[in-house]
Amino acid sequence: MKFSSQIKPISYLKSHAAQIVSEIAESRQPLLITQNGEAKLVVMDVHSYEEQEQTMALLKILAIGSKEIQQGKFRNVEDVFADLDRFEE
Repeated sequence: MKFSSQIKPISYLKSHAAQIVSEIAESRQPLLITQNGEAKLVVMDVHSYEEQEQTMALLKILAIGSKEIQQGKFRNVEDVFADLDRFEE
């Protein structure tokens, strides 16, 4: 796992929670928490999390669209615009 943010043990999270919240909110850099030397969780600010969720949603839409194109489930753009023109009349 490639991770460029800070890495801290869970004991640090327990004893410095308020400081961590302040630093992450300001820097918007996630914090990797380890337990017994293994990565266990990532702490990030809400704004970054929401941006990440929006990005993932867009990627899912693109993946679905790509799959539908591969399956031949699409319409010619000229046909779509012709249909739209008929609705305007």
